[in-house]
Amino acid sequence: MENNIKPSITITKEQLLQHWQGHRSLTRRTIEAFPEDKLFNHSIGGMRPFSEMVMEMIHMAAPGAQGIATGTWEKFGEVAGSDSKKPETKQELLELWDWSTVQINQYWEQIPEGRLQEKDVAFGAWEGQTWWHLLYFIDNEIHHRGQGYVYLRSLGIEPPHFWER
Repeated sequence: MENNIKPSITITKEQLLQHWQGHRSLTRRTIEAFPEDKLFNHSIGGMRPFSEMVMEMIHMAAPGAQGIATGTWEKFGEVAGSDSKKPETKQELLELWDWSTVQINQYWEQIPEGRLQEKDVAFGAWEGQTWWHLLYFIDNEIHHRGQGYVYLRSLGIEPPHFWER
């Protein structure tokens, strides 16, 4: 441990996964709320369509869980074990989202005790403790889901309640 700081447990690994999966469930409902065409082409102020933001989240989630669990990181944007074809429909995007969720759960079981305190280089680019990388994945999802909420509201659609995770 750096600086001889003794870690204390404030949240269990299982609680952290439940928290992350709660956010993922809410993001999934946000994807579902989009009309098919608007998911892939609606934009405000030069931001990307929500489908592209979702793909960024997918590119972080399962590969990130794999990296945290095993110390083996794919190059960012590569998702080992998935069909590399870019989703063209809401259903295809949701299927990839669900596949990613299953992958997270499987890798989560492999995370060794103390691993979240270890330093690693995520996706071969970003050095930090693995707990920081994980929180970044969650924060990034929340950020992009917020952009999705703005898109939905601009389309006259009420987004899912953020507290219903």
